[in-house]
Amino acid sequence: MKYRKLGNTGLDVSVISFGASSLGSVFHPTDDREAERTVHTAFELGINYFDAAPYYGLLKAERVLGQALKSIPRDRYILSTKAGRYGKADFDFSYDRILRSAEESMTRLHTDYLDILFLHDIEFGDRKQIVEEALPALEELKKQGKIRFTGVSGLPLSVFRTVLEHHKVDAILSYCHYSLNDDALLDLLPLLRETGTALVNASPLSMGLLSGTEPPAWHPANPFIREVCREASTYCEQHGLSLPKLAIQFAVNHEEIPTTLVSTAEPEKIRRNIESALEPPDLKAIEAVRRVLQPIQRRSWPSGRPEYHTGVLT
Repeated sequence: MKYRKLGNTGLDVSVISFGASSLGSVFHPTDDREAERTVHTAFELGINYFDAAPYYGLLKAERVLGQALKSIPRDRYILSTKAGRYGKADFDFSYDRILRSAEESMTRLHTDYLDILFLHDIEFGDRKQIVEEALPALEELKKQGKIRFTGVSGLPLSVFRTVLEHHKVDAILSYCHYSLNDDALLDLLPLLRETGTALVNASPLSMGLLSGTEPPAWHPANPFIREVCREASTYCEQHGLSLPKLAIQFAVNHEEIPTTLVSTAEPEKIRRNIESALEPPDLKAIEAVRRVLQPIQRRSWPSGRPEYHTGVLT
């Protein structure tokens, strides 16, 4: 496994890391025992960073991940989870709820501290509440030693600029913005360097768009984005290429992106994902597929309140 420094945290993280959303049966039904074996396989093959959230599977992902990690010494892995989002439209970024959420997550994860706690999908939250309650709650948890580092997550890259230009957080978690079809995360790297903010990249398969199979029905991408991704999948099939493999290789190949979260509940798939991440990237094939995907390059989908795209979080 290869490891990189995670911003100014001092943590060394595996270049490919484990996102626990699949353990919550988010993409399709999963077997909990197989899911636990997947976590153990990931750890045995060098992954040392695991990320979850109460929202994934409505608490299931945290429970399954916590059960799997019980047999691994706590100082052998890095663990993050999230707070603030608890359902499709269930958001609460109040001070007391963030504190309580952290305690509840630690219970499910069988740990007495979290390495990072992210405010989850902050573009859906009330700006005033996030500034006056949620961010101070993270600082209080850090002061108490219950979390080591503070963070925020979201889809629109604008929310990170808005936060980092006015408030200090240790880490951000961005998803679906450094993949074969969307490399917009690159524009944020200068600000992250300037502030020393740690970066966690997630979803190199764009939440299933680049999985080689049909994405889940709930996927928010519009029909045109879906169709161009199907064309990329067909291209790979015709040329004997694996679209997921190329997507993972593309994501982990950038030295300024310390780690990329991938999610699966199947041991063989996590093994293949790790092998893909550690192989020399097929740069010619990657560029060929990116040409197919060019019509949708940097095209995403709306997420959260409109004010986060234009306003300033002060």
